[in-house]
Amino acid sequence: MRIDMLTTFPEMFSTQPPAALGVSIPGRAAAAGLVEIHATDIRAYTTNRHRKTDDRPFGGGPGMVMMCQPLWDAVLAVEAMDPRPTRRILLTPQGRPLTQPLVEELATLPRLLLIAGHYEGIDERVIEALAPQEVSIGDYVLSGGELAAMVLIDAVVRLLPGVLGDQESNLQDSFSQEADGRRLLDCPHYTRPREWMGREVPEILMSGDHGKVAQWRLEQKLARTEARRPDLLGP
Repeated sequence: MRIDMLTTFPEMFSTQPPAALGVSIPGRAAAAGLVEIHATDIRAYTTNRHRKTDDRPFGGGPGMVMMCQPLWDAVLAVEAMDPRPTRRILLTPQGRPLTQPLVEELATLPRLLLIAGHYEGIDERVIEALAPQEVSIGDYVLSGGELAAMVLIDAVVRLLPGVLGDQESNLQDSFSQEADGRRLLDCPHYTRPREWMGREVPEILMSGDHGKVAQWRLEQKLARTEARRPDLLGP
């Protein structure tokens, strides 16, 4: 998979440690050639001598608005760098919530182009012209779309074939689809030592009975989901 990041802060998207995308799973995926992450500075496509990408909003008000021309030219130029079809994504609090089903869909695509807005927002005309899929990571506002883009990248990359040591592990995560189609929270997990500060590992996990362990884990998932996220269970 190729992921292109359009931003005014390309240095945030290095795949070399200690940068966020250069360590842990994203870093290993990039080092193994399972994902390519390319960051492009939108400022490189400005036509003014000060490399400005923003200006004051029409109608007045606080803040600055990103201009159409630099972003338009940057998207077209970056898309021309690789023949693979591109899914354009704009990170914005007004977008579709980023959920596991959406992450699973994005992980099947050959190429993503992520756009990080900044300042007060982006001129609506270029959003209309580019027609990106708008995605939000939550009902709050960040300084820009860069951190939201990193969240999306991390969530997608870990689902790519060959990235995780055990490809079955992501099937046990919270929000992964169960056999009956439901998406539940994950169950509790335990490791050594067997007893810690008077707290013991549930006896069923020491039984060696894989069927009973699987049933216990499902029951725990259901109980946690009902207690913490009943909305996932439906009516």
